[in-house]
Amino acid sequence: MTTETKPLRVLFCIAVQQNFFDLPSAEIGTVWKAFGVMLNDLRNLPGVTVLGTIDDDQTMVGTSPNGWPWTAYILADVPDHTTVVAACNLFRTTPVGEYRLWKFCRVEARIGRELVIPNL
Repeated sequence: MTTETKPLRVLFCIAVQQNFFDLPSAEIGTVWKAFGVMLNDLRNLPGVTVLGTIDDDQTMVGTSPNGWPWTAYILADVPDHTTVVAACNLFRTTPVGEYRLWKFCRVEARIGRELVIPNL
């Protein structure tokens, strides 16, 4: 008997912190470059398939202090909980000068499974 292990469906919810908005304009590019590195590293984690992204920075300006709405979202299939943790850990480990990305952004992962729409 074969049991297929289905990936976890994960929504990574990302908020930009006030520390980002407090930066001098000349330093903002450093954070965005680090954010791009983090996105590539997340996409390249073994078994991760990014299904889609949403960036809400045009209609939401400033921080998301209450946890919703978030600034950006990444929907991905992820092989296991350990990989979800590794993806979130990228915010702790991606350098931004003498800091880490989590000084400027935070992430929260919602883990579920694919909602299958039946053919009726």
